[in-house]
Amino acid sequence: MCTAATYLTKDFYFGRTLDYEFSYGDEVTVTPRNYPFHFTQMGSMDVHYAIIGMAYVTDDYPLYYDAVNEKGLGMAGLNFVGNAVYRKREAGRHNVAQFEFIAWILSQCATVSEARDVLKRTNLLDTPFSDKLPVAELHWIIADRREAITVEQVQEGMKIYDNPVGVLTNNPPFEQQMFALNNYMHLSTGAPENTFAPGLALDRYSRGMGAIGLPGDLSSQSRFVRAVFTRMNSVSGEGEAESVSQFFHILGSVEQQRGCCEVEKGKYEITIYTSCCNADRGIYYYTSYDNHQITAVDMHRENLDSDRLIRYPLIKEEQMKMQN
Repeated sequence: MCTAATYLTKDFYFGRTLDYEFSYGDEVTVTPRNYPFHFTQMGSMDVHYAIIGMAYVTDDYPLYYDAVNEKGLGMAGLNFVGNAVYRKREAGRHNVAQFEFIAWILSQCATVSEARDVLKRTNLLDTPFSDKLPVAELHWIIADRREAITVEQVQEGMKIYDNPVGVLTNNPPFEQQMFALNNYMHLSTGAPENTFAPGLALDRYSRGMGAIGLPGDLSSQSRFVRAVFTRMNSVSGEGEAESVSQFFHILGSVEQQRGCCEVEKGKYEITIYTSCCNADRGIYYYTSYDNHQITAVDMHRENLDSDRLIRYPLIKEEQMKMQN
């Protein structure tokens, strides 16, 4: 599965891990301002904010996994299987197919506040992109440097939650993910104190016992707790290199290694890529499973007034620097 997070130092950072057993062929994709979006029910949008993110491009259409726009608003979709419920067209609503939801929001909203207003009138449709790409069951995190929200369309309708921790994983629904944090209020970055039982002598037997009791498995709930704890206790400098490095370390706390999460016989979820976008500067950084060197694409080095997608395939081979 996947984990998304936000981080704020001098600049605002937004990114995610994408954990799956195979890749569709992901590319860092810049959608310039004049690329025409032809929405399923909402007509065409010929001029809009420029967008950069990771996408699967098919039929010259960017199916974004995560992205930010030139105004600094970020959005990512994560698996929400069994809980996401999409609907048929409803009169008087913004009827938007699930696969175009990220493009719909980032093309026109500069802030989370503006996204909230659009979401009040939005209905997510159960329309697939094609016969070969069934409807993905997702929920989303939308964030800027001031706030974050989680968006879930479930049986009862669309729910929008304030997201004070700036993290999202998969199931259960976000409200339950947040409630489960109550079970870990005892966690501390410091060495533990003995509160187990009066009169029982227990020792701190080593250094590095901070966060003892933090869950370490790969379930989405455990990853949520681990990512929240790591993000909210994170300490770094405010420079670009320090901030980007720290963001990758935050998401490194939930990285999935091949062999540890078997989804079918001989098939394993891995962290296909990890992203970190400086949303203020429009620089998209990433690593892949077999390439830990951080690679960057700067949207502002491209022609953002173009009408054609700009695509950079992932560098997947490990880049090793020999020191002698």
